[in-house]
Amino acid sequence: MNTENSSFRRRLERGAELHAVRASGGNAREEAELEAAEAEEREKRRKVDDAARVEYLIRDAMAQGKFDNLKYAGKPIPGLGESYDPDWWVKGLIQRERLSGVGPPAILLRIEDAELDAKLDQQYTEKQVRDILEDFNQRVIEARRQLQGGPPVVTKLRDVDVELDLWRERRAASAPSEPELEPQAKRSWWQRLWNGSGSPN
Repeated sequence: MNTENSSFRRRLERGAELHAVRASGGNAREEAELEAAEAEEREKRRKVDDAARVEYLIRDAMAQGKFDNLKYAGKPIPGLGESYDPDWWVKGLIQRERLSGVGPPAILLRIEDAELDAKLDQQYTEKQVRDILEDFNQRVIEARRQLQGGPPVVTKLRDVDVELDLWRERRAASAPSEPELEPQAKRSWWQRLWNGSGSPN
């Protein structure tokens, strides 16, 4: 209550000073100073009122349970503490909405580059692998030439011959090995006698 009384008294005093200055024909400098002080006081009151309103709305929302069961309540915020990525929002949108084929070429090529080895491993012939690699390299070159803006293309070109060698190695490593034939068990005298035909030789 004391603070409310003192602030009310100060406003009255300021108003009286301003009124006295205007009535006495005070100089323009004093009047400007008083008007500036009054404007400052109004701005302070507005800020306090806004802060009080925000505080009230937050408490009201908490009482209604609007902050209960939030998605990351009690969990670490994803991506917090990682290095800053200027394309975070585009990557997040693509991941959340499960978009494919949509977005800046730089990001699409990075995603394709990360999945390229698995795609190559699904091919059966060297020609298929070579065609995919040449197409990928061509699109990287075109994206580097683009003048439409967007994030820079940092995806590297793939060396076709090196990638073919790696593809052959992965293919050889994943090829099923021929099962070892178990030595045929020695047949007993009566199996040889009957020879599997149901009648003796």
